[in-house]
Amino acid sequence: MYHINIFYSEEDGGYIADIPDLEPCSAFGETPEQALAELERAKSVWLEAARQAGKPIPPPRYRPVIYQATR
Repeated sequence: MYHINIFYSEEDGGYIADIPDLEPCSAFGETPEQALAELERAKSVWLEAARQAGKPIPPPRYRPVIYQATR
């Protein structure tokens, strides 16, 4: 499962959602829920375009620092 970031952008006046592993896969929404719904559509299009172009689909790798184990 790909990690999704959702954050508020003052500059854009709304929420941005992105999938770091699928660069540049991102979407905008007026609410976090709208941004996420738009991102799901963008992800589908991104993956289909990569398949049609014969490009590799990167595996989920991105993990924010907060989820990384410390030793």
